[in-house]
Amino acid sequence: MPNRIVVRLTAIVAGSLALLNGCSSGTPDPDADVAARDALGHVHGLGIDPADGTLYAASHFGVFRLAEGGPPERVADRWQDTMAFTVVGPNRFLGSGHPDLREDLPVHLGLIESTDAARTWSAISLQGGADFHALEATSEVIVGYDSLSGQLLASADGRDWRSVAKADLVDLAMNPSQSSTVLATTPQGSIVEYRLDGGEPQQIAGTPPLVFIDWPEPDLLVGLAPDGAVYLSADGARGWRRTEQPPGDPQAVDVAPGAWNVATSQGVFQSTDDGRTWSLLAQSAD
Repeated sequence: MPNRIVVRLTAIVAGSLALLNGCSSGTPDPDADVAARDALGHVHGLGIDPADGTLYAASHFGVFRLAEGGPPERVADRWQDTMAFTVVGPNRFLGSGHPDLREDLPVHLGLIESTDAARTWSAISLQGGADFHALEATSEVIVGYDSLSGQLLASADGRDWRSVAKADLVDLAMNPSQSSTVLATTPQGSIVEYRLDGGEPQQIAGTPPLVFIDWPEPDLLVGLAPDGAVYLSADGARGWRRTEQPPGDPQAVDVAPGAWNVATSQGVFQSTDDGRTWSLLAQSAD
């Protein structure tokens, strides 16, 4: 019986990752993909702009502004496949991914930055040489998982990078109390703690299988399991409790006190009561 459980868990995680990653060099064609013109599509990342409180969703079909009760609004009619989307300040976003086909750019964008809330983007580093699937940033350091090299990378300025570890990772969450520590999820659903200032990676025991995590405050760490279940830890991933979950397969999570945002295959959902209930913000057409 234990072997069957392990096999089934591995199958669930592996099957979900095919949906979770949602990345390919096949960037959508704005002229050919008519059906996707108003579609949110597969969401790679979520984030709230502190400039005005707007929630943004970065997807395979572009970056969208989301407003409750209204349809997703594609920013600047850009179809850039924006991955590793991270809000780092008012109107300032970081990302990676693949270009709008109307632009003459390498298929892998490396680290890119927008200072006007996703209307325009500029290359910072590793253009053509890196495809970040996850990014985390503080005022001191940027950490990213590059799917091309299979490395966890760190940079003080976003230009010069060093390798922290060679690993197969899915998502990252920076310790809000200690920027030298980052948690990473693996394709097997485990959580590994990495020290950016040295030391061996440590797998955290006893965690539920998780693929996406966000850690905005020391006592607020939220994770999504491959089946969409939502878990909360108040002690830095050592203890967990399960909350209610929105419908659909998980794609991304962004958490702030009083506003948990989750993207699934059915849309973007928000909870304002720590995961007890969820409301639909935007329907997905993925």
